[in-house]
Amino acid sequence: MNKKVFILFLSMLFCCGILSAQQNTQKSSLQQRAETEDANNNIAAARSLFIRAYEDYAGKGQVQQATECGTRATALYYKENYFKEAFELLRRVDLSITTEEQKDGSIKPGLHYMVTKERMQIYMKMRNSQRALEQIRTMEMQANSANDESLKNDLLYNKAIYYYTFGQNSQGDAVFKEMADKLTASKEYDKIDEVYQTLIANGRKSNNANLVAQTYSNYIIWKDSASAMKLADETGALKRQIADNEAIIAEKDSSLASRQYIIIALCVLAAALAAVLVICVIILLRYIFVTRKQKKAIKLAEENNALKAKFISNISAQLEPTLKKLDSRIPEVQALLDFSSHIQKLSQLENTPNNSAELEDTQIQQFCEEIIDQIRGKVKDDVTLMVNAPKMNAKINREYVSHILLHLLNNAAEYTPAGGNIWLDFKKRGAHTQQFVISDTGCGIPEEKREDVFKPFLEIKDLTTGDALGLPICKEMAKKMNGDLDIDPKFTKGTRFVLDLHT
Repeated sequence: MNKKVFILFLSMLFCCGILSAQQNTQKSSLQQRAETEDANNNIAAARSLFIRAYEDYAGKGQVQQATECGTRATALYYKENYFKEAFELLRRVDLSITTEEQKDGSIKPGLHYMVTKERMQIYMKMRNSQRALEQIRTMEMQANSANDESLKNDLLYNKAIYYYTFGQNSQGDAVFKEMADKLTASKEYDKIDEVYQTLIANGRKSNNANLVAQTYSNYIIWKDSASAMKLADETGALKRQIADNEAIIAEKDSSLASRQYIIIALCVLAAALAAVLVICVIILLRYIFVTRKQKKAIKLAEENNALKAKFISNISAQLEPTLKKLDSRIPEVQALLDFSSHIQKLSQLENTPNNSAELEDTQIQQFCEEIIDQIRGKVKDDVTLMVNAPKMNAKINREYVSHILLHLLNNAAEYTPAGGNIWLDFKKRGAHTQQFVISDTGCGIPEEKREDVFKPFLEIKDLTTGDALGLPICKEMAKKMNGDLDIDPKFTKGTRFVLDLHT
């Protein structure tokens, strides 16, 4: 069985005890909203709500709920490589726990364990093995101090993850075996089955055919193993029952009739066992059939999307020669030509694989200055243009990055009033992560429209005022560079776009 997948569901089983013990009070509306946004993969909104929920709980002295919300917000920070913000939030959470301990004179090692585990996860993502190991040692002391079996089980899981991540396979195998022995000894086969079903359901929900196929393959292997163990248990029980019956027969030897009744009972039991096995086989075959059907449906949907994009692109390409014969000085004709070009560009981006953009070494400060110079003649009176970029080199796709930044800066120039500010920042967020940040003090984008600005064809527009395809095209370009383009929800004095790039 694939070790990573197996460790994943072991973690889910071990962590259930911790989570259920912590949910001893009703969740606040802020926490419920945060969990809803997190389930919808709205990372920035979920993170902001979790931080507000943490501050609300901490202010009320509900340190247990505050710790849960704080650690969940931390996970959403380092998910996007905001390591500095993640460490700062964990420091605040630890301080909240310590403050509450001083108030009531108690010790809460279980809550400190949750905070330490998040620090360990951050160092793991940063590939800092020494600091991650230090956090694991601290977690071990906290788990022993709490004397909580669920924390000790969770510690085993995190040790295994650490060892496998940093290539210490022998130590990882030892911890893995200890976890597996615990789970097998408990014979909780139904719980393991539930975890697999959940993984498969999540794969289907996210349309991740690879996850569904891999999880289903591992599930079949585990199912065979579990069926063998169940059969061994049932066979052992049956053998013990037969032995007991034979002992009774040998001891009493009452009559042939009683022997016949026992034999009939054993035959019925064997028939029932055979019937159960037949039913299991039928269910398994039906499940295989349904899964194959779903895989075909996913493949067909992907092919249909590709055909739809190609069809739209072909229509636009066929219209373009005719449109070019018209007088492009007419605003409506020029708008149609621009719309046709944008459709073809968007279709081309959607039908090329991700990570297809070629990178080249670029002097960042000079590059940013050249970009900002291109909009100097387009801004209103007294608008200040600023560049904050270090003198360093970075690998970027100049064509895509230039297109995105110019589009965002042109929008900023259009919507920033006289006397306002527009600035372009470059930030190094990690060894393989960097950001371009474009901010302005314009009118801003309403919160309810922020998600829709990156989606094409949502509304019918007068093309002479724009076709609303600029931001969707920029979004697709960001994806081709293994990155993303989004709006910073915490910036409220105008609009701030963040272009994340991962190399």
